[in-house]
Order: sequence, then C-alpha cells, then structure tokens
Amino acid sequence: MKITLLGTGVAIPQKDRMQSGLMIDAEGNNGCSPVLFDCGCGVLQRIFEGGYRHTDITNVFLSHLHLDHCGDVLALVKANWLCDVTKLNLWGPVGTGEWLDDLLVAYSYMQDKAEIEVTELSPGQVVKVEGLEVECVRTVHALPSLGFKVTANGKKMIYSGDTEPVDDIIDAIDVSDGIDLLIHECSFPDTFDVTNHTTPGTLAEMLRGSSIGQIVLTHLYPQTSGFEARMVKVVAEACQCPVEIGHDLQVIKI
Repeated sequence: MKITLLGTGVAIPQKDRMQSGLMIDAEGNNGCSPVLFDCGCGVLQRIFEGGYRHTDITNVFLSHLHLDHCGDVLALVKANWLCDVTKLNLWGPVGTGEWLDDLLVAYSYMQDKAEIEVTELSPGQVVKVEGLEVECVRTVHALPSLGFKVTANGKKMIYSGDTEPVDDIIDAIDVSDGIDLLIHECSFPDTFDVTNHTTPGTLAEMLRGSSIGQIVLTHLYPQTSGFEARMVKVVAEACQCPVEIGHDLQVIKI
C-alpha cells in the first residue's frame, strides 16, 4: 500500500503545507486506481505535483465537510470534466448529499456536467473499492465526522481526519493484531487547551500501549511551529514506535 500525503496543513495558510488530503494506492492490484481521502484547498495542485493524474481519481472519501477538507472537491470535478471524465463516487458522512446539492446550486453551470454518486457513510460501515477495504470509524469533531481504517494486501492503516481523542480509534487498531500505520491529526502543541482536536499529550494518553508500526502526525496549525521535536517525543515515548511530523508530498509505503 502506497500513501501520499498531499496536504498536511489546515485552513490557515502556511509555507509548504496545503490543506488536508492524502492518496492511497493499493499497489499490486492490477487495474486499481488511487483513492483520495479528503480534498482541501490546494490538494488538486498537489495531486499533479505528486505524479498522479486527476482523471484517474473516481473515488473520494471525505472525513467531514469543513472547507479545509473538501474545498477542492468541485475543482477536481471541473478539472476532470474539462478532460472528458464526468463520473465520481463521493463518500462521506451524513450531510454530504445536501452539501453537494447546495454547492451545485451556487455553481449551476456544473450541474449537468458531472455524474456524482454520493454515498453517506456511518461508523462501522465497510466499503470495498479499488483494492482497498475501507472501514468507517467514529470520530468526534464540530461536524459529523469519520476516520477511516484502510486494509490492502494484508497491511492496515488508519487516517483519523479531525477528531478529539476517541476510544473508537483504539478499538479499530485491534489489540491482537495492531496496525502498520497511523496518520493522526495533532493540531496544536500541549500549550493549547483545545476541543475538537488532538494535542501530543492527549494523543499519547489515548494510544499508550497500542500496537502501531509507525505514526505520522498531520493537520498541523501554525502554532505547532517550533514544537515539532517535543510533539514527536511525547507520542513516541507513549507508543514505543517511530513517530514523525508529516509533510506535503511525503510518500509512505507499508
């Protein structure tokens, strides 16, 4: 499984960090296309910079509907339409269909240009697409939200989306088998008291004793600048596995 971090930032502009998005490629499954998870502003450009063709993307999973996770969805739809690709499967939490309908009202010229099939997902639901098994995980954020546990070729990873620490992610890690990779938001350093998001200390407390091959921290606010080494240390000491700060266009293979 090949994972490319397309955007590791947030709604506030930062040097070298676009908004949230990552690509997952099952690899080893002939004929399978890459699948996009979240599509914040700037992700369409990162798709190009990452060596992918946007016209190959026909499945997009949204963790939630904040702009920094879905702002480039319609831009992707238009880019594909301009290249004669009109079909898209859009997977997301409750409310995704209404959100898309409202968006197309604002951009009415796109209404007849694309064939977008929306599937609203619930925690525990499992989808099989492009060689991936995608299990939806309950998360806690300001809007209905989901994390995703993705399995392919015997490898397992979890992408948290935006969330407070939740036991559901621990349950998804599976005490008996663990996971190979956790990509988890770590929005602020521990000097901030936050809700709807995670800090290194709260993440470490949640994950302590879990079986995880490696952890990549993402969704980083500008306030994390200068605290990166400390953030990594706090999580690594609790989890006893390699931990790093994610960066745009980083490629991870498991």
